[in-house]
Amino acid sequence: MPNRHASAIKRNRQNEKRRTRNRTVISRMRTDVRKVREAVAKQDAAGAETELKTAIKELSKAASKGILHRNAASRRISRLSKQVDALKRAS
Repeated sequence: MPNRHASAIKRNRQNEKRRTRNRTVISRMRTDVRKVREAVAKQDAAGAETELKTAIKELSKAASKGILHRNAASRRISRLSKQVDALKRAS
């Protein structure tokens, strides 16, 4: 670490703490989105519906924490909802 100022050392410490916190939220969000897509691929309407609820919750949480832009979260929720609705209408 080339920066030797106390403020730079503190900033690095804060950045590392935030990075690890953000990574857990991002990981959980991606996992939930993947579960919805897998349920849609398996044509499991009931499973997709329940997974969609958890994915929406995680996407909204990521947006509120500033990890994901609110419009990006809204867009992802919209696309997932559209897939699940199409699956429900098809079956």
